[in-house]
Amino acid sequence: MAVSACVVLVACGCGPEKAKGNADAKPSQSSASTPAKAPSGTPSASAATPMPSAPATGTQIAPKTKERAIQRYEQYLHGLGREDIGTVCEVAGPGAKKAEEQGFGPCTSTYVIVFQMITPEQKTALKTATVDPQRVTVRTLDKIEMPLEAVRSSATFTEEDLGSYTLEYLKNDYYITDGK
Repeated sequence: MAVSACVVLVACGCGPEKAKGNADAKPSQSSASTPAKAPSGTPSASAATPMPSAPATGTQIAPKTKERAIQRYEQYLHGLGREDIGTVCEVAGPGAKKAEEQGFGPCTSTYVIVFQMITPEQKTALKTATVDPQRVTVRTLDKIEMPLEAVRSSATFTEEDLGSYTLEYLKNDYYITDGK
């Protein structure tokens, strides 16, 4: 069974409302966009323009932007690489819920199978994978397509390995709702 098929089917098991325990998780950022941290009490140039922190799911409204959708998808990819079921089910919750309604198990049990289908090399690559914004398709700011070709990593992935995904803006943030 292909990982992408399992991922889509697994994503149905837990939605944003079930992931409140993971609300403190910070989004993944590429190392190039991570600001340097100044020692406590010492002002710096980066302190004047802080990076926005990730909103806690359900408590704050995330920006409805292409950049935020990319950030959420990278968070999902990094979670796959770390086998972080909480992060994966948080971001893929609505899609996983659809799969569960079609007879697949809950997200938390289905992704255990998905994790086993990803090679160790691919897991390592996913931990630092990024998304090429030029390859992302914005249908509307409510629906953004993340094609496989947009994923940049040190490993090669096929549609059967990882696939392409649709992220939709629901409940004040972006969530994976469909995959191919």
